[in-house]
Amino acid sequence: MKIDSHQHFWVYDPEQYPWMTDEFSVIRSDHLPQHLQLEFDRLGVDGSVAVQARQSLEESRWLLELADKSSLIKGVVGWVDLRSEHVEDQLAEFADHPKFVGVRHVVQDEPDENFMLLPEFIRGVSKLQSFGLRYDILVFPKQLPAAIKLVEQFPDQPFVLDHIAKPLIKDKEISPWDEHMRELAQFGNLTCKVSGLVTEANWTSWKTSDFSSYLDVVFEAFGEDRLMYGSDWPVCQLAGSYSQVYGLAEDYLSQFSTAAKEKFFGGVASEFYGLKD
Repeated sequence: MKIDSHQHFWVYDPEQYPWMTDEFSVIRSDHLPQHLQLEFDRLGVDGSVAVQARQSLEESRWLLELADKSSLIKGVVGWVDLRSEHVEDQLAEFADHPKFVGVRHVVQDEPDENFMLLPEFIRGVSKLQSFGLRYDILVFPKQLPAAIKLVEQFPDQPFVLDHIAKPLIKDKEISPWDEHMRELAQFGNLTCKVSGLVTEANWTSWKTSDFSSYLDVVFEAFGEDRLMYGSDWPVCQLAGSYSQVYGLAEDYLSQFSTAAKEKFFGGVASEFYGLKD
Protein backbone atom coordinates (compact mmCIF):
# COMPACT_ATOMS: atom_id res chain seq x y z
CA MET A 1 0.00 0.00 0.00
CA LYS A 2 1.03 3.57 -0.64
CA ILE A 3 0.36 5.29 2.69
CA ASP A 4 0.25 8.89 3.91
CA SER A 5 1.35 8.40 7.52
CA HIS A 6 0.21 11.75 8.84
CA GLN A 7 -2.89 13.84 8.11
CA HIS A 8 -5.84 15.35 9.95
CA PHE A 9 -9.62 15.65 9.70
CA TRP A 10 -11.95 18.16 11.27
CA VAL A 11 -15.31 19.85 11.06
CA TYR A 12 -14.27 23.43 11.59
CA ASP A 13 -15.51 25.16 14.72
CA PRO A 14 -13.62 28.24 15.98
CA GLU A 15 -14.25 27.26 19.61
CA GLN A 16 -12.80 23.79 19.08
CA TYR A 17 -9.79 24.96 17.06
CA PRO A 18 -8.64 28.23 18.66
CA TRP A 19 -5.12 27.71 17.25
CA MET A 20 -6.48 28.46 13.77
CA THR A 21 -5.96 32.22 13.91
CA ASP A 22 -6.45 34.58 10.96
CA GLU A 23 -3.21 33.47 9.31
CA PHE A 24 -4.72 29.97 9.11
CA SER A 25 -7.79 31.15 7.17
CA VAL A 26 -7.04 28.88 4.21
CA ILE A 27 -7.72 25.76 6.32
CA ARG A 28 -10.60 27.11 8.42
CA SER A 29 -13.21 24.88 6.78
CA ASP A 30 -14.29 21.24 6.94
CA HIS A 31 -11.68 18.67 5.91
CA LEU A 32 -13.05 15.15 5.67
CA PRO A 33 -12.20 11.83 3.98
CA GLN A 34 -14.03 12.68 0.77
CA HIS A 35 -11.86 15.78 0.36
CA LEU A 36 -8.63 13.84 0.92
CA GLN A 37 -9.78 11.10 -1.45
CA LEU A 38 -9.62 13.58 -4.33
CA GLU A 39 -5.92 14.16 -3.60
CA PHE A 40 -5.22 10.44 -3.23
CA ASP A 41 -6.93 9.56 -6.51
CA ARG A 42 -4.63 11.95 -8.39
CA LEU A 43 -1.46 10.44 -6.93
CA GLY A 44 -2.37 6.81 -6.38
CA VAL A 45 -2.20 6.91 -2.57
CA ASP A 46 -4.13 4.02 -1.01
CA GLY A 47 -4.78 5.24 2.50
CA SER A 48 -3.71 7.27 5.49
CA VAL A 49 -3.11 7.46 9.21
CA ALA A 50 -5.45 10.08 10.68
CA VAL A 51 -3.81 11.92 13.58
CA GLN A 52 -5.52 13.84 16.37
CA ALA A 53 -5.80 17.63 16.14
CA ARG A 54 -7.70 18.20 19.40
CA GLN A 55 -6.82 16.91 22.84
CA SER A 56 -10.08 15.23 23.70
CA LEU A 57 -11.44 11.72 24.06
CA GLU A 58 -14.40 12.91 22.01
CA GLU A 59 -12.17 13.47 19.00
CA SER A 60 -10.58 10.04 19.34
CA ARG A 61 -14.08 8.53 19.25
CA TRP A 62 -15.03 10.68 16.25
CA LEU A 63 -11.92 9.70 14.28
CA LEU A 64 -12.70 6.03 14.86
CA GLU A 65 -16.27 6.60 13.68
CA LEU A 66 -14.85 8.16 10.51
CA ALA A 67 -12.50 5.20 10.13
CA ASP A 68 -15.42 2.77 10.40
CA LYS A 69 -17.09 4.50 7.46
CA SER A 70 -14.03 5.12 5.29
CA SER A 71 -11.63 2.52 3.89
CA LEU A 72 -9.26 5.40 3.14
CA ILE A 73 -8.39 5.60 6.87
CA LYS A 74 -6.09 2.67 7.66
CA GLY A 75 -5.16 3.80 11.16
CA VAL A 76 -5.97 6.40 13.82
CA VAL A 77 -3.51 8.07 16.20
CA GLY A 78 -5.77 9.52 18.86
CA TRP A 79 -5.45 11.25 22.19
CA VAL A 80 -5.87 10.03 25.74
CA ASP A 81 -4.89 11.86 28.89
CA LEU A 82 -1.57 10.17 29.59
CA ARG A 83 -1.33 12.09 32.88
CA SER A 84 -4.64 10.77 34.18
CA GLU A 85 -4.96 8.18 36.93
CA HIS A 86 -7.55 6.59 34.64
CA VAL A 87 -5.30 6.35 31.58
CA GLU A 88 -5.58 2.56 31.45
CA ASP A 89 -9.38 2.79 31.29
CA GLN A 90 -9.11 5.32 28.48
CA LEU A 91 -6.66 3.14 26.57
CA ALA A 92 -8.86 0.09 27.08
CA GLU A 93 -11.80 1.92 25.52
CA PHE A 94 -9.94 2.44 22.24
CA ALA A 95 -7.30 -0.27 22.00
CA ASP A 96 -9.65 -3.05 20.85
CA HIS A 97 -10.62 -1.08 17.76
CA PRO A 98 -8.56 -2.55 14.90
CA LYS A 99 -7.76 0.89 13.47
CA PHE A 100 -6.65 2.51 16.73
CA VAL A 101 -2.87 2.30 16.35
CA GLY A 102 -1.33 4.99 18.52
CA VAL A 103 -1.51 8.00 20.81
CA ARG A 104 -0.22 11.55 20.57
CA HIS A 105 -0.04 14.58 22.86
CA VAL A 106 0.63 18.07 21.49
CA VAL A 107 3.82 18.44 23.51
CA GLN A 108 5.06 21.28 21.29
CA ASP A 109 2.47 23.56 22.93
CA GLU A 110 3.50 22.72 26.48
CA PRO A 111 5.51 25.58 28.06
CA ASP A 112 7.65 23.18 30.09
CA GLU A 113 10.43 21.91 27.82
CA ASN A 114 10.67 18.83 30.06
CA PHE A 115 6.95 18.10 29.99
CA MET A 116 7.52 14.57 28.66
CA LEU A 117 9.68 13.79 31.68
CA LEU A 118 7.01 14.60 34.27
CA PRO A 119 6.35 11.51 36.43
CA GLU A 120 2.66 11.34 35.56
CA PHE A 121 3.37 11.57 31.83
CA ILE A 122 6.08 8.92 32.07
CA ARG A 123 3.60 6.69 33.88
CA GLY A 124 1.10 7.10 31.05
CA VAL A 125 3.64 6.29 28.36
CA SER A 126 4.61 3.16 30.31
CA LYS A 127 1.09 1.79 29.77
CA LEU A 128 1.13 1.92 25.96
CA GLN A 129 3.17 -1.17 25.22
CA SER A 130 0.77 -3.53 27.01
CA PHE A 131 -1.99 -2.27 24.69
CA GLY A 132 0.16 -2.68 21.58
CA LEU A 133 0.10 1.04 20.82
CA ARG A 134 2.66 3.42 19.29
CA TYR A 135 3.45 6.93 20.51
CA ASP A 136 3.83 9.92 18.17
CA ILE A 137 6.32 12.50 19.47
CA LEU A 138 5.37 16.07 18.48
CA VAL A 139 8.03 18.54 19.59
CA PHE A 140 10.00 21.59 18.58
CA PRO A 141 13.81 21.36 18.37
CA LYS A 142 14.21 22.87 21.85
CA GLN A 143 12.31 19.87 23.28
CA LEU A 144 14.50 17.24 21.61
CA PRO A 145 16.76 16.72 24.67
CA ALA A 146 13.67 15.68 26.65
CA ALA A 147 12.55 13.43 23.79
CA ILE A 148 15.94 11.70 23.85
CA LYS A 149 15.57 11.00 27.58
CA LEU A 150 12.00 9.73 27.10
CA VAL A 151 12.88 7.29 24.31
CA GLU A 152 15.91 6.09 26.28
CA GLN A 153 13.66 5.07 29.18
CA PHE A 154 11.45 2.81 27.03
CA PRO A 155 13.63 0.68 24.73
CA ASP A 156 10.74 -1.67 23.91
CA GLN A 157 8.12 1.03 23.20
CA PRO A 158 7.77 1.94 19.49
CA PHE A 159 8.00 5.72 18.99
CA VAL A 160 7.74 7.88 15.89
CA LEU A 161 8.95 11.47 15.63
CA ASP A 162 6.50 13.75 13.81
CA HIS A 163 7.60 16.34 11.24
CA ILE A 164 11.33 15.62 11.74
CA ALA A 165 10.92 17.70 14.94
CA LYS A 166 10.11 20.92 13.06
CA PRO A 167 13.59 22.33 12.37
CA LEU A 168 13.90 26.08 11.80
CA ILE A 169 13.94 25.83 8.01
CA LYS A 170 12.72 29.39 7.47
CA ASP A 171 15.72 30.69 9.42
CA LYS A 172 18.11 28.20 7.77
CA GLU A 173 19.18 26.94 11.22
CA ILE A 174 20.33 23.35 11.39
CA SER A 175 22.34 23.13 14.62
CA PRO A 176 21.82 21.81 17.30
CA TRP A 177 18.76 20.14 15.69
CA ASP A 178 21.00 17.95 13.54
CA GLU A 179 23.09 16.72 16.47
CA HIS A 180 19.97 15.88 18.48
CA MET A 181 18.42 14.04 15.53
CA ARG A 182 21.51 11.89 15.11
CA GLU A 183 21.45 11.12 18.82
CA LEU A 184 17.78 10.15 18.68
CA ALA A 185 18.38 7.94 15.65
CA GLN A 186 20.68 5.75 17.75
CA PHE A 187 17.55 4.29 19.39
CA GLY A 188 16.29 1.48 17.18
CA ASN A 189 12.74 1.76 18.56
CA LEU A 190 12.33 5.27 17.07
CA THR A 191 11.05 5.91 13.55
CA CYS A 192 10.67 9.33 11.90
CA LYS A 193 8.00 10.96 9.75
CA VAL A 194 9.20 13.12 6.88
CA SER A 195 6.24 15.45 7.11
CA GLY A 196 5.32 19.03 7.93
CA LEU A 197 8.32 20.51 6.12
CA VAL A 198 6.72 23.24 4.01
CA THR A 199 5.04 24.90 6.98
CA GLU A 200 8.41 25.27 8.71
CA ALA A 201 9.76 27.10 5.65
CA ASN A 202 8.70 30.48 4.25
CA TRP A 203 5.07 29.80 3.33
CA THR A 204 5.07 31.96 0.20
CA SER A 205 8.59 31.66 -1.20
CA TRP A 206 10.04 28.24 -0.27
CA LYS A 207 11.91 26.26 -2.88
CA THR A 208 12.94 22.61 -3.06
CA SER A 209 16.56 23.33 -2.20
CA ASP A 210 15.51 24.80 1.16
CA PHE A 211 14.91 21.28 2.48
CA SER A 212 17.90 19.38 1.12
CA SER A 213 20.26 19.71 4.08
CA TYR A 214 17.53 18.72 6.57
CA LEU A 215 16.50 15.70 4.50
CA ASP A 216 20.14 14.70 4.15
CA VAL A 217 20.44 14.59 7.95
CA VAL A 218 17.38 12.40 8.55
CA PHE A 219 18.07 10.00 5.68
CA GLU A 220 21.66 9.58 6.81
CA ALA A 221 20.69 9.20 10.48
CA PHE A 222 17.62 6.94 10.22
CA GLY A 223 18.12 5.12 6.92
CA GLU A 224 15.44 3.83 4.59
CA ASP A 225 13.99 1.34 7.13
CA ARG A 226 12.90 3.99 9.67
CA LEU A 227 11.51 6.86 7.59
CA MET A 228 7.95 7.34 6.35
CA TYR A 229 6.12 9.85 4.17
CA GLY A 230 3.48 12.12 5.66
CA SER A 231 1.68 15.07 4.10
CA ASP A 232 0.33 16.85 7.21
CA TRP A 233 -2.75 17.63 5.08
CA PRO A 234 -4.65 19.90 5.40
CA VAL A 235 -2.20 21.95 7.48
CA CYS A 236 0.29 21.73 4.60
CA GLN A 237 -2.08 23.83 2.50
CA LEU A 238 -0.88 26.89 4.42
CA ALA A 239 2.29 26.69 2.32
CA GLY A 240 1.55 24.36 -0.58
CA SER A 241 -0.84 21.94 -2.24
CA TYR A 242 -0.96 18.24 -1.51
CA SER A 243 0.64 17.58 -4.90
CA GLN A 244 3.51 19.96 -4.11
CA VAL A 245 4.20 18.26 -0.78
CA TYR A 246 4.10 14.81 -2.36
CA GLY A 247 6.28 16.02 -5.21
CA LEU A 248 8.85 17.43 -2.80
CA ALA A 249 9.28 14.00 -1.22
CA GLU A 250 9.18 12.22 -4.56
CA ASP A 251 11.88 14.50 -5.96
CA TYR A 252 14.24 13.80 -3.06
CA LEU A 253 13.58 10.05 -3.25
CA SER A 254 14.50 10.00 -6.94
CA GLN A 255 18.10 9.20 -5.92
CA PHE A 256 17.03 6.02 -4.07
CA SER A 257 16.18 2.51 -5.21
CA THR A 258 12.67 1.32 -6.02
CA ALA A 259 12.70 -0.78 -2.84
CA ALA A 260 13.63 2.26 -0.74
CA LYS A 261 10.81 4.30 -2.31
CA GLU A 262 8.30 1.56 -1.55
CA LYS A 263 9.39 1.52 2.08
CA PHE A 264 9.20 5.30 2.37
CA PHE A 265 5.82 5.71 0.68
CA GLY A 266 4.04 3.00 2.63
CA GLY A 267 6.07 0.00 3.70
CA VAL A 268 7.55 1.50 6.86
CA ALA A 269 4.26 3.06 7.97
CA SER A 270 2.34 -0.16 7.34
CA GLU A 271 4.79 -2.19 9.40
CA PHE A 272 5.22 0.38 12.17
CA TYR A 273 1.50 0.91 12.76
CA GLY A 274 0.42 -2.61 11.79
CA LEU A 275 -1.89 -1.32 9.06
CA LYS A 276 -4.11 -3.70 7.10
CA ASP A 277 -5.46 -3.29 3.58
